[in-house]
Amino acid sequence: MAAPDGGTTRIPDSRTSEELLGRVLSSLDDDKAEDVVSIDLRGKSEIADYMVICSGRSSRQVTSISEKLTDRLKHEFSIISRVEGQEQGDWVLIDAGDVIIHVFRPEVREFYQLEKMWMGPGPARG
Repeated sequence: MAAPDGGTTRIPDSRTSEELLGRVLSSLDDDKAEDVVSIDLRGKSEIADYMVICSGRSSRQVTSISEKLTDRLKHEFSIISRVEGQEQGDWVLIDAGDVIIHVFRPEVREFYQLEKMWMGPGPARG
């Protein structure tokens, strides 16, 4: 089910962005994502409440992490996420509405350094 603007489609429920963040972090942990960082965007940006950045060891793992996460979000939260980059497996962007997730291969993550753009001192590790 696609939103008219091509974005995330969500069936309204009573769950909070914090609960969604917790499930995202749990899913990433289940699938052995590495160097998981969560960034609180509330008051900094209107795009989402949280951004999560993590790494997979290979293109195959990056793709697997993102596929499993989008499937869990669909079944547990009724969120059909917009996903970009899954075919290449270098950098997958998952828009889950209140939480934006970036899954990188380590080399690609190092190149773009998204954490530096969004975080002040002291990373919030998930």
